[in-house]
Amino acid sequence: MSDSVTRAQEILAEHRDSIDRLDAILVYTLGERFAQTQAVGKLKAEYDLPPSDPAREATQIARLEDLAKRANLDPEFAKKFLKFIIQEVIQHHKQHQDC
Repeated sequence: MSDSVTRAQEILAEHRDSIDRLDAILVYTLGERFAQTQAVGKLKAEYDLPPSDPAREATQIARLEDLAKRANLDPEFAKKFLKFIIQEVIQHHKQHQDC
Protein backbone atom coordinates (compact mmCIF):
# COMPACT_ATOMS: atom_id res chain seq x y z
CA MET A 1 0.00 0.00 0.00
CA SER A 2 1.35 3.41 -0.91
CA ASP A 3 2.07 6.13 1.61
CA SER A 4 -0.69 8.29 0.13
CA VAL A 5 -3.30 5.52 0.54
CA THR A 6 -2.13 4.88 4.10
CA ARG A 7 -2.39 8.60 4.88
CA ALA A 8 -5.87 8.73 3.29
CA GLN A 9 -6.95 5.83 5.51
CA GLU A 10 -5.62 7.63 8.59
CA ILE A 11 -7.52 10.79 7.66
CA LEU A 12 -10.64 8.74 7.01
CA ALA A 13 -10.33 7.14 10.45
CA GLU A 14 -10.01 10.61 12.03
CA HIS A 15 -13.16 11.78 10.24
CA ARG A 16 -15.03 8.67 11.33
CA ASP A 17 -13.91 9.13 14.95
CA SER A 18 -15.21 12.69 14.81
CA ILE A 19 -18.51 11.51 13.31
CA ASP A 20 -18.86 8.90 16.06
CA ARG A 21 -18.33 11.56 18.74
CA LEU A 22 -20.87 13.84 17.09
CA ASP A 23 -23.39 10.99 16.86
CA ALA A 24 -22.99 10.42 20.59
CA ILE A 25 -23.55 14.12 21.23
CA LEU A 26 -26.69 14.02 19.09
CA VAL A 27 -28.09 10.99 20.91
CA TYR A 28 -27.42 12.39 24.37
CA THR A 29 -28.78 15.79 23.34
CA LEU A 30 -31.96 14.17 22.00
CA GLY A 31 -32.24 12.22 25.25
CA GLU A 32 -32.08 15.47 27.23
CA ARG A 33 -34.56 17.13 24.88
CA PHE A 34 -37.05 14.29 25.24
CA ALA A 35 -36.68 14.37 29.03
CA GLN A 36 -37.79 18.01 28.91
CA THR A 37 -40.65 17.31 26.53
CA GLN A 38 -41.80 14.43 28.75
CA ALA A 39 -42.00 16.89 31.64
CA VAL A 40 -44.00 19.25 29.41
CA GLY A 41 -46.32 16.40 28.46
CA LYS A 42 -46.98 15.53 32.10
CA LEU A 43 -47.68 19.18 32.88
CA LYS A 44 -50.05 19.49 29.93
CA ALA A 45 -51.88 16.33 30.98
CA GLU A 46 -52.16 17.54 34.58
CA TYR A 47 -53.72 20.85 33.50
CA ASP A 48 -55.70 19.42 30.57
CA LEU A 49 -53.79 21.42 27.99
CA PRO A 50 -53.73 20.27 24.34
CA PRO A 51 -50.88 17.92 23.39
CA SER A 52 -49.79 20.16 20.52
CA ASP A 53 -49.23 23.88 20.16
CA PRO A 54 -49.26 24.76 16.44
CA ALA A 55 -48.15 28.35 17.03
CA ARG A 56 -45.11 27.24 19.05
CA GLU A 57 -44.33 24.55 16.49
CA ALA A 58 -44.36 27.09 13.65
CA THR A 59 -42.11 29.43 15.63
CA GLN A 60 -39.69 26.61 16.40
CA ILE A 61 -39.58 25.47 12.78
CA ALA A 62 -38.80 29.00 11.60
CA ARG A 63 -36.14 29.35 14.31
CA LEU A 64 -34.55 26.05 13.38
CA GLU A 65 -34.54 26.93 9.67
CA ASP A 66 -32.67 30.14 10.52
CA LEU A 67 -30.20 28.24 12.71
CA ALA A 68 -29.69 25.70 9.93
CA LYS A 69 -28.87 28.44 7.42
CA ARG A 70 -26.31 29.92 9.78
CA ALA A 71 -24.81 26.47 10.38
CA ASN A 72 -24.59 25.73 6.63
CA LEU A 73 -27.13 22.92 7.03
CA ASP A 74 -29.90 22.40 4.51
CA PRO A 75 -32.91 24.21 6.05
CA GLU A 76 -35.32 21.72 4.47
CA PHE A 77 -33.51 18.86 6.17
CA ALA A 78 -33.62 20.72 9.50
CA LYS A 79 -37.33 21.39 9.02
CA LYS A 80 -38.08 17.72 8.27
CA PHE A 81 -35.99 16.64 11.24
CA LEU A 82 -37.78 18.99 13.64
CA LYS A 83 -41.20 18.01 12.29
CA PHE A 84 -40.33 14.37 12.95
CA ILE A 85 -39.29 15.20 16.51
CA ILE A 86 -42.43 17.29 17.06
CA GLN A 87 -44.63 14.39 15.93
CA GLU A 88 -42.87 12.08 18.38
CA VAL A 89 -43.31 14.60 21.18
CA ILE A 90 -47.02 15.02 20.40
CA GLN A 91 -47.46 11.24 20.54
CA HIS A 92 -45.78 11.18 23.95
CA HIS A 93 -48.01 14.02 25.15
CA LYS A 94 -51.10 12.14 23.97
CA GLN A 95 -49.91 9.09 25.91
CA HIS A 96 -49.67 11.18 29.07
CA GLN A 97 -53.21 12.40 28.56
CA ASP A 98 -54.47 8.83 28.17
CA CYS A 99 -53.05 7.87 31.57
